[in-house]
Amino acid sequence: MAGQSNHELSLFSAEELEFIAEDEIVDIVPNLKMGPLNFICGDFGPFTPQIVTQVPLWLAIALKKRGKCSIRPPQWMSVEKLSQVLEAERDSQEMSDQLPFHYVEISRLLFDHARDNIPDLYMVRSLIEDIRNVRFHKVETDLEAFNGRTIAVKIKNLSAMEVNIVRPFIGRALQAFYKHDSPELIPDPERVSDRRPQVVNNAPREKTLGDVPGCS
Repeated sequence: MAGQSNHELSLFSAEELEFIAEDEIVDIVPNLKMGPLNFICGDFGPFTPQIVTQVPLWLAIALKKRGKCSIRPPQWMSVEKLSQVLEAERDSQEMSDQLPFHYVEISRLLFDHARDNIPDLYMVRSLIEDIRNVRFHKVETDLEAFNGRTIAVKIKNLSAMEVNIVRPFIGRALQAFYKHDSPELIPDPERVSDRRPQVVNNAPREKTLGDVPGCS
């Protein structure tokens, strides 16, 4: 794997994982006064200038693009916190639980859309990349223990991106072992394909904010 996503093996694309991560709640600092926004997923606001408000990441990005707010990076995206996480990752073969499940996607979205709101941007980016590489090395080490007697694999505290890459790989590896030792245990490919996750469509989301007064 070498720390890189293989689109042929992954269940979701990087864009689809980012779409899922956009539901994570973040803090914003509005620069406008506006009443609550009502969506199917919930109500957010009211918005008052310079008063911190919590909204989903997708809404924060939409407001940021319109110059209506700044986004506060999560506490874990500080140089101090990321340095602690990196040290913990290097000191143990166990995966750290100090980062959110979508830490890769959240950081990438903020790098793309709110880089001016992130203190020590380049150091933060470098630390996150180092953490990703250390974690992938651990995963690869764990997978080296695979053999024909393996019937299940348990790796704690994987992130969404890591699960997305590792799960299909593990499934195919186990299937190959079963095929070699017990062909009758191989799942029916047609039944397996029916259980693939449905691909989400993120096209409509931007439309919900355009109709809100003061946000167009």
